[in-house]
Amino acid sequence: MMPSFIAPVATEDKAAELQRAFDTFNKVSAELTHAYETLQGRVASLTDELGVANGELRRQYQEKQALSERLSVLLDALPAGVVVIDGSGRITDANPAAHQMFGDAVVGEHWGDVAQAYLEPTLALGEWLLGDRHLSIAESALDSVGGKILLLHDVTLAHQMKADLERNQRLAAMGEMAASLAHQLRTPLAAALLYTSNLGQTSLSDEARARFSEKASNQLRRLERLIQDVLLFARGESIGRDRFRVDELLGEVAQTVEPLMREHGLRFELASAAGDTELMGGRKALFGALVSLLENAMQATEAGGKICLLAERQGDTVRVTVRDNGVGIGPGLQARIFEPFFTTRGQGTGLGLPIVLGVARAHGGDIEVQSQPGQGSEFALILPLSSLNHENT
Repeated sequence: MMPSFIAPVATEDKAAELQRAFDTFNKVSAELTHAYETLQGRVASLTDELGVANGELRRQYQEKQALSERLSVLLDALPAGVVVIDGSGRITDANPAAHQMFGDAVVGEHWGDVAQAYLEPTLALGEWLLGDRHLSIAESALDSVGGKILLLHDVTLAHQMKADLERNQRLAAMGEMAASLAHQLRTPLAAALLYTSNLGQTSLSDEARARFSEKASNQLRRLERLIQDVLLFARGESIGRDRFRVDELLGEVAQTVEPLMREHGLRFELASAAGDTELMGGRKALFGALVSLLENAMQATEAGGKICLLAERQGDTVRVTVRDNGVGIGPGLQARIFEPFFTTRGQGTGLGLPIVLGVARAHGGDIEVQSQPGQGSEFALILPLSSLNHENT
């Protein structure tokens, strides 16, 4: 019958199929076992690498921790003040020296408020006054947080040493000029004595008596002016803390010298491009220095000539210039015009330009001279702006 012959073939096919499936399973199982063993090896390798990395990170962390501790000790021991400011301008940290300067509650305050409450501007950029102490403030940006670090260094001793050095230099110059000074004093004194001795003559007319009296007075005034200049040179210029606009100072100077210019037949021009620029320092001292420069220009310029008083702001400085079209100064004389008691005028004391130079340097500035014989001269005071002319640090 048909069914009895078909069943064995079907059974054999089923067995073969099961054998193939079993062989496939064994193969896949072997592959999975090999993959698992490979994965176990990779996990073990990664575990070892992770252990090494963790050790390295731990070592770096410990080094950074030690560095942070050393840095903290260094900042605590640093005599200069250190202030950390965030992007909004608030103080996030300060070392003990900064706390001594601004108080224990300085952290959390806005730096602008602290600076306004404790600091006063000086003539030098980057320097401020904290009471009677001079502070130099330098800043460094913190790019990662948008803030900055301020380093506040006490430079009071440096200022004192500089002042002592300048005083010693002036005294040394006075000692070297003792002979010249005696001659400068003796000449007007001898002339005054001669004129006053003539006043005792009974036969002298009233007109002659008045003439001798006037000449004696002139010599005595010259002697007084010389003594005042000598004292001013020996002391050095004492700079105040006046705050004033450059234009106002120039206007005051112009009002003083313009009538003298007209009297000598000279044209006078005032031109300022300083705008609202302000200076801080000795207004009286700067006024005297500019008047002295203008008087020198008047004496060097013949009638019909022109004298200009100019001012302009150049970056962090103001340039105030006195220019004339007078006789000019030769190169040989230019090298000596700032020497004390050197003068080309019979009635001069030779201390005018040294005092003007002293005023400029006392304000942290200097003088520039340009001149050619027969083409006039130009004296420029270069004066630095005070810290208040700039944004708070």
